[in-house]
Amino acid sequence: MKTEHTLIPRQAIVDETVIAETPETQTVDGYEYFPPESINWDLLEPSDLTSTCPWKGVATYYDIVIDDRRHRNVAWTYEAPKDAARHIKGQVGFWRDVRVEDAVPFLSTRPPLSGADRDEDQLPSFLSD
Repeated sequence: MKTEHTLIPRQAIVDETVIAETPETQTVDGYEYFPPESINWDLLEPSDLTSTCPWKGVATYYDIVIDDRRHRNVAWTYEAPKDAARHIKGQVGFWRDVRVEDAVPFLSTRPPLSGADRDEDQLPSFLSD
């Protein structure tokens, strides 16, 4: 079992729709888990599928439905995990059709300041000359 705490804003995306966005995630066995309050629950529908992990317990699955497209069993959670996995209780993991990536929109939409556009008084002190 490998567990990591990620302090980088992350988002889960399906069909270019953001399903979840959070300032931090837990990564367990290579899957990132999002806090329940970060999930757009209107897009998730409970599935009949369950699976059992020897150290985490029973996972319950969800379909993600966007418009008329259903992505089956692509999200899961451990509502009553075993003690070793109690830190991910209620958190949601994603796979298959779900893309998980950094959520830093200002880096991709805002061009860097340079030349005449750069106002030294508005930059943080560690960036100014």
